[in-house]
Amino acid sequence: MTIDPDSILIKNIKEKFGQSILDTVVFRNEATHLVKKDSLIEICNFLKDDPALQFNFLSDIAGADYFPKKPRFEVVYHLYSIPKKHRLRLKVTIGEDETVPSVTSIWKGADWAERETYDMFGIAFEGHPNLKRIYMPEEWEGFPLRKDYPLKGYKDRYNPLGEEK
Repeated sequence: MTIDPDSILIKNIKEKFGQSILDTVVFRNEATHLVKKDSLIEICNFLKDDPALQFNFLSDIAGADYFPKKPRFEVVYHLYSIPKKHRLRLKVTIGEDETVPSVTSIWKGADWAERETYDMFGIAFEGHPNLKRIYMPEEWEGFPLRKDYPLKGYKDRYNPLGEEK
């Protein structure tokens, strides 16, 4: 399927959510919508339930740190429709101390992806049923994929070559 401005992946979503879609980009035949954080849940519910779209599979959630830019973080949702065979990407930008609504009530598979994003970037998901670290120990300080995290890590008993805190 070729994505053009009249495609259902662009037209239907923009018509329904208008001001909540901040930007739309089509690159290499893949559509990406930058959406307002406050509209994320409503948009995701629509994408999953709309018969013409049927985005029934959340394949991944990723974080991105654009330090020192403000807002600092971006949360990226990769969606796939198994019956319709189309892909869509949603992006939400947030500041350092902001939270993002959890989409675990829409796609159960978001559970671990949100936890991974939290563990690596420190991005909290409001309403997540069990938001805790999955890679790093609970007592670990910092978030390893943030741009301001030292490349060698912090110095501690496990890492004598790291930077001082």
